[in-house]
Amino acid sequence: MKAVVQRVLEASVTVNGERVSQVGPGLLVLLGVGKGDTEADVAWMAEKLATLRIFEDAAGKMNLSLEDTSRQLIVVSQFTLYGDARKGRRPSFIDAMEPAGAKALYERVCEVLRARGLTVGTGIFAADMKVALVNDGPVTILLESPGASPGSGAPPATR
Repeated sequence: MKAVVQRVLEASVTVNGERVSQVGPGLLVLLGVGKGDTEADVAWMAEKLATLRIFEDAAGKMNLSLEDTSRQLIVVSQFTLYGDARKGRRPSFIDAMEPAGAKALYERVCEVLRARGLTVGTGIFAADMKVALVNDGPVTILLESPGASPGSGAPPATR
């Protein structure tokens, strides 16, 4: 699994002119599910999102997580995080999980976050969504679960 995590003052998702989610302040998470991702990736990602110390404490240090604050998050499915554009001009999405499996794991991440007591807004899976945000900082973090497939567009690891 891959995620782009953005600390936001506010964020919203609109589908067909109707606002389906809105938060602020908190996190906007774009979440991609890759081939081979499992329940272990769900658990890792939910734990990381809930406990990532990305919010400032009274001393101005990034020391607080979603669980430490009353902030909320929106999780938006984003298969294009698995786009591999290293060759040619059109990205390949072969490392993204097929839609039915991806939807199940995406929804599972949201369920696990809610079970931790967090307020989780979502987009609508596979819909044409309009995502608006005011990035706070800006703070943007890229996460990859240990099982994430390598087709991220990043060069292969060297020894």
